[in-house]
Amino acid sequence: MIYFFHLKSKHFFLVQSDSTLSNDDFDKLKWLFGGAEKFDGDNVKSFFAGPRKEMITPWSTNAAEICLNMGIPSILRIEEFIKVENENADFDPMLQQLYSSLDQTTFDIPAEAEKVKYIDDITSYNKSEGLAMSPDEVEYLNSISEKLGRKLTDSEIYGFAQINSEHCRHKIFNGSFIIDGKEMKESLFALIKKTSKETPGKIVSAYKDNVAFIVGPTTEQFAPQSQNKSDFFKITDIDTVLSIKAETHNFPTTVEPFNGASTGSGGEIRDRMAGGKGSMPLAGTAVYMTSYTRKDKSRDWEQNIESRKWLYQSPEQILIKASNGASDFGNKFGQPLINGSLLTFEHKEDEKTYGYDKVIMLAGGIGYAKKDDALKDIPEPGDIIVVLGGDNYRIGMGGGAVSSVATGEFGNAIELNAVQRANPEMQKRVMNAIRAMCETNKNPIVSIHDHGAGGHLNSLSELVEDTGAVIKVGELPVGDPTLSIKEILGNESQERMGLVLKPKDYATLEEISNRERAPIYKVGEVTDDQKFVIEADDNSCPVDLKLEYMFGKPPKTVLKDETYKSDFDHITYDANNINNYLIDILQ
Repeated sequence: MIYFFHLKSKHFFLVQSDSTLSNDDFDKLKWLFGGAEKFDGDNVKSFFAGPRKEMITPWSTNAAEICLNMGIPSILRIEEFIKVENENADFDPMLQQLYSSLDQTTFDIPAEAEKVKYIDDITSYNKSEGLAMSPDEVEYLNSISEKLGRKLTDSEIYGFAQINSEHCRHKIFNGSFIIDGKEMKESLFALIKKTSKETPGKIVSAYKDNVAFIVGPTTEQFAPQSQNKSDFFKITDIDTVLSIKAETHNFPTTVEPFNGASTGSGGEIRDRMAGGKGSMPLAGTAVYMTSYTRKDKSRDWEQNIESRKWLYQSPEQILIKASNGASDFGNKFGQPLINGSLLTFEHKEDEKTYGYDKVIMLAGGIGYAKKDDALKDIPEPGDIIVVLGGDNYRIGMGGGAVSSVATGEFGNAIELNAVQRANPEMQKRVMNAIRAMCETNKNPIVSIHDHGAGGHLNSLSELVEDTGAVIKVGELPVGDPTLSIKEILGNESQERMGLVLKPKDYATLEEISNRERAPIYKVGEVTDDQKFVIEADDNSCPVDLKLEYMFGKPPKTVLKDETYKSDFDHITYDANNINNYLIDILQ
């Protein structure tokens, strides 16, 4: 049953309940909605902008929990809808859809989930799904299909594309560069790693985990003596390592700045949570680089180049929304953004225009862990695989692959679908559960990995990269019943973490997670056969591959280029105008 409440005639709250609400319940809801009145009737005829019906919003999840704490346990979903003038009204297609009316079927989802597909033509599938695989990689998958004597499934191909994307595997950074016909001695990544190799200093771990660790101080930990029950707090001396992390979230911020920067910040925080056997984030930073906004007409240098037609968002929209998004996640999660930087740049000369049309958004941060937790352990057969966090939705599909190509190369539907939506409250609950395990005398976490690009397919396979595993699709939470198995396995929604534990330690984590309201799911078991197997409820196997096939050994990426010598004019200036130059710079 759906009940309608309206506030100031434009705001409507739809309340879905699995039983009839009492008058007392209605009074509580009126108070909760700031004095909204109950609308008598089963439908409201008007145009509305509201959340997509197949995706329960984080706001709804929190609102339903508030109702539970208020003594209304029957509430399933609450969403807010805004009345608009007509079908041409402006709304955010990332998060919303347009409704011509609201009624008892508003939350119904008639579509059915697609069945597992066996792909005949990998080349065509790669193009239609925007997987950004190279011809060499497609040929590699064809060879795997021949070895197995069967067609590969959509989940297997999709998972390979995300796991081996530039975002996850740095194919270009690890590739061979041939410049002016001469092969470079080292890859870009080798050059980056060279500094820590030659001057390791106090590095504990680098380039082999979600974060880097350096030696930290001995400090005091103030934590409960036991974590799964109420207990006294105790001060304990601990040796620490400091976590350092930075990563870009350029493509998502270019396409949808608020959620792109928000999930960039959130993903960087998750990486620090997943360092070693679990670590704690402390503070963050953010960097933005865009082309000129042309907002201030007094900035003469911004008027020298004509503005382009922006594919998704203008530089001004990006700077405002991205800054709001990164700060929003940090504030709601509880990690402050303590500093950052901003650069806008364009230049036109010699018939070339330079500029940050594809925005640079870099999220970074620092944190700490116990020294004993700085390195992950190797899972053993019989260990259990656990997922902490929210439901699966059609969010962030193909983000790793799409971010590996030029923005605009794929259609809007593919690119919008590849951007995540942020749920910092859910991530905070998961963090509280992980922190509790890390603050015990002996952390029971064997290994931990965050869910980023590629979702469960990437996170869970990397957890068991040295061993193998069997995963049960039916044990994973599903918030949208129309999701195919590929979408259940590959989405990036709702801030989740994968963990490996000994069976004896699961009950403790379950108790802690229930206390913190962090959803917990036992989804699989570690094996020792070097295979990654995912079993569905109908006894089919949407993924059944050797791990070496999942992580791939396609031909190494080779990039050929020639040196381009820019012929820029020499800088000229008027010595009598130095004061104005300084004023311009300081703007």
